[in-house]
Formats: sequence, C-alpha cells, structure tokens
Amino acid sequence: MRTSLIVIHLIISLLLMVAILVQNKSSGLSGALSGQSNAAIKSTKRGAEKVVFQATVVLAVLFVVVSLAFIFVP
Repeated sequence: MRTSLIVIHLIISLLLMVAILVQNKSSGLSGALSGQSNAAIKSTKRGAEKVVFQATVVLAVLFVVVSLAFIFVP
C-alpha cells in the first residue's frame, strides 16, 4: 500500500510542477518584479487558462491529501 501511495504522490507532484510551469508568466509576483502592471485592466481566466488554473488547484489539494495519507498508512 505504501509503495502505491509513493507512486501516486510522485505522479501528482510531477503533474503539479507541469501545471504550475505552464501558467501565464506575466501574472502575480513575476509580473510585479518585471515591472508589468495590470492594475487598471481586470481580466478573467478563460478557456485553457481556466482549465490549467483549476487543474493546479485540484492537484495541489490532492498533493496535500496524499501527503497527509502517509501519516495513517503503516
């Protein structure tokens, strides 16, 4: 059981890394550091950007759940 949990954890962590790296680079902290300001422009996530964002959130929650599962699996 523990071995399968480790494999699942590795797969989720790799998918989470890919999902984070695929996201738009000009938003958030990286946009603030590069001097780009989108304060006057309100944009919503649409299409593939929304799907990647939602997948990132789901993968992050699964990562935490699987990490906590290590506590209870002998």
